[in-house]
Amino acid sequence: MFGLLKKTLANLVSGPVTRDYPGTKRPAFDGSRGHLDMDPAVCIYCGACSKRCPTKAIAVSREPKEWKLEVGRCIVCGHCVEVCPKKCMWLDTAHGLARDAVQDARSGDSQGNS
Repeated sequence: MFGLLKKTLANLVSGPVTRDYPGTKRPAFDGSRGHLDMDPAVCIYCGACSKRCPTKAIAVSREPKEWKLEVGRCIVCGHCVEVCPKKCMWLDTAHGLARDAVQDARSGDSQGNS
């Protein structure tokens, strides 16, 4: 009984164990896969990434040069990054859904600053 009371009092005076999310975000772990990103200026639209994608989240068209990512289907596995011959795709450590790169490819903005 006294052990429980001692623990309860200690928890009342100590600070919180959890982070004040979203005010305080934890840093990404080494090797974490946050979201897929792509540089349309480097892409040759070969379609290797779409063939390798296990969820068929990527659609590539040579004419017109179009690269489409269905964000809800992407599981951020990184298979597309591994097979890309130009290495124009990468996994960013910032967490969140994979970005829809169609808008970026149309605007020519590879960093998502539309």
